[in-house]
Amino acid sequence: MSDKSLKDKVFSGALWAFGERVISQGVSFVLSIVLARLLMPSEYGVIALVLVFTNLANVFVANGMGETLIQKKDADETDFSSLFYVSLILSIGLYTILFFLAPYIAMFYDNSKLVPVLQVIALILPLSSVITIQQAYVSKQMMFKKMFFATIGGTLASGLIGIFMAYLGFGVWSLVAQYLFNAVVNTIVLFFIAQWRPKLLFSMNSVKKLVGFGWKLVGANLINTFYGELRSLMIGKLYTTTALAYYNRGNQFPSLLITSIDTAIGKVLFPAMVEVNNDIGHIKTVTRRSMKITAYLILPLMIGLVSIAHSLVLVLLTEKWIASVPFLQICCVYWLFQPMQTANWQAIKALGRSDMLVKLEIYKKIIGVCLLLISMNISVYAIAISNTAFAGISMIINMLPNKKLINYSMVEQIRDLAPSLLLALVMGGSIYTISWVAIPTISILLLQIICGAVIYLGASHLFKIDSYVYLSSIITTKLRRRGLRTLAEGAPNV
Repeated sequence: MSDKSLKDKVFSGALWAFGERVISQGVSFVLSIVLARLLMPSEYGVIALVLVFTNLANVFVANGMGETLIQKKDADETDFSSLFYVSLILSIGLYTILFFLAPYIAMFYDNSKLVPVLQVIALILPLSSVITIQQAYVSKQMMFKKMFFATIGGTLASGLIGIFMAYLGFGVWSLVAQYLFNAVVNTIVLFFIAQWRPKLLFSMNSVKKLVGFGWKLVGANLINTFYGELRSLMIGKLYTTTALAYYNRGNQFPSLLITSIDTAIGKVLFPAMVEVNNDIGHIKTVTRRSMKITAYLILPLMIGLVSIAHSLVLVLLTEKWIASVPFLQICCVYWLFQPMQTANWQAIKALGRSDMLVKLEIYKKIIGVCLLLISMNISVYAIAISNTAFAGISMIINMLPNKKLINYSMVEQIRDLAPSLLLALVMGGSIYTISWVAIPTISILLLQIICGAVIYLGASHLFKIDSYVYLSSIITTKLRRRGLRTLAEGAPNV
C-alpha cells in the first residue's frame, strides 16, 4: 500500500472512528445525565461495584483476542473462526464462575443487592466474545463506517430503555438493562452489516499461534484493568457505595472526552502502524503526529473542565451530585496524561513487543499499588490524588522505551506537547475568572465554554500551532475535493 493511499485510508478511518466515538459517547453522555437526575448516587454505587468484576472477566474475552487478529497480517477465516469458538467457550466459563461467586462477593461488601445484579449483568460476557471478533474483522478491514452505525444504534436504543425503566422506578435494574441491551444491539447490527460469519472451521495450531501473541496482551490489559478497578474495590469496601458513585461520576466527564478522542485515534493508529511495522521512521512519524493531535484536542478539554467543573455539575446533575466536583477536577489532571501514554503504547505494540508491554505494566502497577496503599486509609480524595500522581509517572515510563525503539526521546515528546499545553493553561486560567461574575450559573457555564473555544482556536490560528495548521489543511483539502466532486457530478453532459 502506497504512503498516499495509506494516509487517505487512515484519515477516512479516523473520521468514521472519531465520529463513532464522539457521537456515541455524546449520546451516551446525554442519556446518562438524564439517568443521573432520575436515580440516586447509591444506585450508581451498586452498579459500579458489580462492573468491577465483569470488567476484569471481560479482559480474558475481549482484550488481546481482537488485537491478535489485527496484528496478524495474513489472518484468514480459520484464524477468525477458531478464535471465535475459543472466546465463546471461555466467556461462558467465566460467566459460570461469576454466577456462583456472586453471593460471596456480596458477603465481602455486606450488600445483598449485589447478588442478582452481578448474576444478570455478567451475561454481557458471552455477548462480548461475539462482538470482539466482529469488531476485529471490521477494524482489520478498516470498515469503520459500519462500526459507526452499530455503536450508535446500540447506544441510543439501550439508553432510552434505561431512562424509561428509571422513570418507572426500576432503580439499579434500569442500568443493568442499559448495559445488556447495548451489547445485544451491537451484536445484532454487526452481524447484519459486517461481512464476516463464523464458519465450521477450527485449527488448534492457529489458536496456539494467536494465543502465543495474545496472552501477553491479555496479561498487560489484565494488570491495567485490575489496577484501574482496584480503587473502586477499595472505596466500596473502606467507605460507601455513595462515595464510590461520586468518585465515578467525577471521573465520567473527563473519561468520556478522552475515550472519544484517544480510543478513536488508537483504533486507526494500531492497524496503520502494523501496515508499516518494518519502517521505524514511518512509525515514529505516525506516533509523533498522533501524540501532537491528541494533545492538541485533549489538553484544552481537560484544563477547561477543571475551570468549569462547579458550574457544569450544578447545571447538568443538580445539587445532589455537587460532592463529585473535586473528583472531577482531580480526574481531569489524571486523564490529561493519557495521549502521551497511548501513542507510545501503540508504537510498542505495533512493533510486536508485547513482552515489553507486560514488563512496563508490571513496573507501573507496582508503583501505583504502593501509592494506593499509602492513600487508601486517608480519604477518598487522597486515593484520587494518588491515582493522578501515578498517571504522571506512567507517562514517563511509557515514553522511555521509544527513545531506543523508534528514536523518539522524552525530551522531543515534551517539546511536541509544549505549545498545546501552554495554550490550554492560558485558556483555562482565563475562563476560570468568569466564575466570579454574579450571573446565573447556566450563563456562567455558557460564557466559559464560548470564551474558551474562542481563546484556544483564536490563539492557535494566531500563533500557527502545528496541529491546528495540520488539521485545518486536511479538512480544507477534503472539503474542497468533495465540493469539486459534487460540481462534477452535477455538471450537465455535453
